[in-house]
Amino acid sequence: MNPTDEWYALVRAIEVKEATGGSVTVVHVGDASSDQIIRKALAIGADNAVRIDAVDSDAGYVAAQIASYAKDQGFDMIITGKETIDYNGSVLGGFIAEHLDLPYISLATKLDLNGATATIEREIEGGKETVEVNTPFVMSANKGLAEQRIPNMRGIMMARKKPLETRPADDSIQPMTAVQKYTLPPARSECKMVSPDNVAELVRLLREEAKAF
Repeated sequence: MNPTDEWYALVRAIEVKEATGGSVTVVHVGDASSDQIIRKALAIGADNAVRIDAVDSDAGYVAAQIASYAKDQGFDMIITGKETIDYNGSVLGGFIAEHLDLPYISLATKLDLNGATATIEREIEGGKETVEVNTPFVMSANKGLAEQRIPNMRGIMMARKKPLETRPADDSIQPMTAVQKYTLPPARSECKMVSPDNVAELVRLLREEAKAF
């Protein structure tokens, strides 16, 4: 799990469940190698887990698969982390909300729930914004929304008994992008050492090679 998925989105969902009732379902798109990570979410306190058996080729495809599953589940809230730690796209929550035609609140740092109305504080450029929205909605979690929880032994043991459902991917959804190639950035040039007594050479290198002035 990405840290913002685990530390903020998942934990805040568990806190809401503990305060108001309900259940928390973790949804993941990936292959069986992810099952151990999903079990960690169950050990932290999620009630159910669903793995959609597909290769997570891009954020658009993952969002469409999650939305396809979620549309008939009656979820009150869908909470994601603010961004992934591989490409830092910060788009998954918005994509899911668009597929489900739901309100989307990004970068949430505080969530209070009063019945079917949520009051959410979110970061915006230059400050913070407080909004109200009725359930159901989609939200991305930012730092401050919750505090990290470490799975304890009881949670780890209980996670073994909790359901981890595997579902086939929605075949009507196809990836919209494909990776063509990976390239490394240009190698750094060799470091040149200049004697502190040779100021003229340092100036020449800065002017002619580094193009500093």
